[in-house]
Amino acid sequence: MSVFSTTCRARLIRSLLAATLLAPATGSLRATEPLSLQEAQKLAAARSGQLLAQNASSRAAREMAVSAGQLPDPVLKLGIDNLPASGPDRLSLGRDFMTMRRIGLMQELPRAEKRQLRAERFERDAERALAQGQVALAGLQQGTALAWLERYYAQAMRALLQQQMEETRLQEQSADIAFREGRGAQADVFAARAAQIELDDRLSQIDRQARGANLMLVRWIGADANRPLSGAPEWKTLKGNNLNNPDATFSGEELRQHPKLAVSAAVLEAAQTEARLAQASTKSDWTVEAAYQQRGPAYSNMVSIGVSIPLQWDPKNRQHRDIAAKLAAVDEARANDEETRRAYEAEVRSLINDWQNGKERIARYTGQMIPVAGQRSAAALTAYRIGKGDLASVLAARRDEISTRIQTLSLELETARLWAQLNYLKPDNSIAPAATATTFFKGQP
Repeated sequence: MSVFSTTCRARLIRSLLAATLLAPATGSLRATEPLSLQEAQKLAAARSGQLLAQNASSRAAREMAVSAGQLPDPVLKLGIDNLPASGPDRLSLGRDFMTMRRIGLMQELPRAEKRQLRAERFERDAERALAQGQVALAGLQQGTALAWLERYYAQAMRALLQQQMEETRLQEQSADIAFREGRGAQADVFAARAAQIELDDRLSQIDRQARGANLMLVRWIGADANRPLSGAPEWKTLKGNNLNNPDATFSGEELRQHPKLAVSAAVLEAAQTEARLAQASTKSDWTVEAAYQQRGPAYSNMVSIGVSIPLQWDPKNRQHRDIAAKLAAVDEARANDEETRRAYEAEVRSLINDWQNGKERIARYTGQMIPVAGQRSAAALTAYRIGKGDLASVLAARRDEISTRIQTLSLELETARLWAQLNYLKPDNSIAPAATATTFFKGQP
């Protein structure tokens, strides 16, 4: 028995040691795994508290919808009627023929139409909460994409600058050697040093941009933001086919699929439900009551049945005013909904126009400006090598070429930002947590 215990204890110690040694290695391995845009968005959604809050709000509204559709709880009524307060029968429960011990039930009976409308009102709240959750998810995916893109392009720009810095450093060394040997001018040395200082300053700006982007990415996904990035952004195409056409005609039904407009539509539907409920309130609800009354042994017991009906004495200044107020709220919600739709459509069209223009400019840069800048740089270097040009001209031409490439990356970043804004007008539920990927549009599974 002791040998068995010793063996088990040894195995346990080995397992613990192995787990302790492997844990840092596992964490280190994950820290070096490339981080794609989709994975970053998944991580952001998984750690979002706002999505959980919106889902909880929707569940609460649906629970209230079930409750609102039920009859009110019955009321149990207990009492003593006509108990003598003075005389020889004072406080006696059985000697006076009028004294009765009473037990009864009272039930309010709201009309089925009202209960249905009250339940529907909470359903509208649930739909609005779901739509707001989709707005939050779209904003989360968009914000994560923007931070990821900022860091991705900052790294690309940094790689270009480092390449130019290495070339400039070699040119500075060559110019210094040539000057010492009497084959070159000192001005070439100073030109190379000035170019190096300028590159250091630009690199500092790029690093600041990269750090800022990384801080934003940490805000969305936490410590995973420090992992290297992988995969090029697909900024040339959008999820919605119509969005790829700057002159696309948006149908009302298609626009309603966008969460921002779905929220506005849910507010309008809630106001309309409130108006129908106010109209239904012009019909009074009944309350029924039944009671059993027990008297002294010498007297007969009794049963009472009653009905209560509220009397609407002044509907002109009560119920009709409520209806008018709810109808005015419907007009307000409808006007806001229409204005929101118009502003949203204009905003989307403007984004599409800017995105299309950005793609055209990038094609011009990559197809024309970068090749021309490269040819000019090569020509300046050839002239310098055969003694028909100076190093300053070579550095200027190379600087212009790199600047053109960086401008292209800056323009691509700007266009990719527009792509992210457009691509995530509606969230990508395929990369969302199961609890948040709920479809809230009517008629859809």
